[in-house]
Amino acid sequence: MLSRVIESTKSFIEMMPKTQRKAYGQFFTPELTARFMASLFHIDTSLTEIRILDTGAGTGVLSAAIVERIIQIGYNGHIHLVCYENDKNVIPILLKNLLYLEENHNITYEIREENYLTTPSRDERFDYIIGNPPYKKIGKDDPEAKSLPHVCHGAPNLYFLFWAKAIETLRDGQELVYIIPRSWTSGAYFAKFREFLFHNCVLTHIHLFASRDKVFSGERVLQETIIVKIKKTVVQPRTITITSSSTSSFIDVTKFQAPYNVVVSNNLYVFLVTDKKEADALNKLSNLTETPSSISHPMKTGIIVDFRTREVLRNEPSNGTFPLFYSQHIKNGRVEWPIGKEDEYICTERRGYLQENTNYLLIKRFTAKEERRRLQCGIYLQSDHPEYEYISTQNKVNFIKCENPELAYGMYVLLNSTLYDTYYRILNGSTQVNSTEINSMPVPCCETIVAMGKQIMGQELTEKNCNKIIEQWIK
Repeated sequence: MLSRVIESTKSFIEMMPKTQRKAYGQFFTPELTARFMASLFHIDTSLTEIRILDTGAGTGVLSAAIVERIIQIGYNGHIHLVCYENDKNVIPILLKNLLYLEENHNITYEIREENYLTTPSRDERFDYIIGNPPYKKIGKDDPEAKSLPHVCHGAPNLYFLFWAKAIETLRDGQELVYIIPRSWTSGAYFAKFREFLFHNCVLTHIHLFASRDKVFSGERVLQETIIVKIKKTVVQPRTITITSSSTSSFIDVTKFQAPYNVVVSNNLYVFLVTDKKEADALNKLSNLTETPSSISHPMKTGIIVDFRTREVLRNEPSNGTFPLFYSQHIKNGRVEWPIGKEDEYICTERRGYLQENTNYLLIKRFTAKEERRRLQCGIYLQSDHPEYEYISTQNKVNFIKCENPELAYGMYVLLNSTLYDTYYRILNGSTQVNSTEINSMPVPCCETIVAMGKQIMGQELTEKNCNKIIEQWIK
């Protein structure tokens, strides 16, 4: 059944230009991924009728997968399938595939050629919802965004709007399975959505792919993609099942039962832990009640966007120039400047381009995916260059302002440790170090951080030494 739908989908993909499908955010689900998603549902075979919703049906791959699964486990009742799809190019293929399902099994179906998000909700509920929603950013004033203002913050992405609306029509106690990016798991941008999600549902299963470019084969989708299953209930389970595989072939699936309160934190961030070591790291930090924001030492983003401020950048020092720090200046735990780099001086009297020359911890804002550490930082002390009243930082650098050297060293101990790098990698799958996430992570009180700093001063600024100090203070 599913294989036949997949064949018609392949024919459509070959016929339709990728640029045209991209306009809709279309990335069709591979066969093995569709089967895996369908396998996650706990099907209640005692129901006389099962109502299924496919929120962005495409050619019907996921619809066929779940119908096939329900029939294979021996369900003899009636299946009613509702598919939303408003791409006129796809609808004829979807219709052909659903006719095939109807002819061979006890199902009925509806194709709703409507915009799923802007169509007013009907008085209906579904037992199972499956979806591969479109991945596409839209404007905050677009009709789709305005249709769900309670989950939007800024310019949203279609995928979580599809998810939010689907939750509203999911029957209490029943399940939804979606394949989506992992970007919703943290950050302020998705905070309203996460609040809505966890007010109505619980997570029960997450599947991770180790290779982000193999999920949608041939599509060059570089989003880090995950599969999630939720249940519409407020009763939290004790654990969440987290599985992972190297590719979408699912031949090497590993499984881990993670404590629910470790995966879903008090601030409603979702930590994608894959083993006991990662869960233990989160548990260690869960007892800390402070954050960089609460101790008044938040991380901020560098202020100079160099390609927009060429007129104030200089290659050589002169009267009125100040140091401009880039990520390249972060070396071996310290900030080394100058290094003979282009544009490492700034010449300006504009106060908005300058910062007080004091003590800082600088953190690289971007790192490569394959790099061993996500958090890479270096200490800058006012005493390094006391001849300057001001310094400045380029936009690809983050910084934490510290009133004394001991605090700068202490912050370095935290962020250069294996514990905090592990924490951040679990929290954020991207290569960007986000200030909102850093500023909400748990840290010791200021006095403890200063004490850590005093211990590392005079020692080599290695990850190993940071780990030894962390182990004394965070148990």
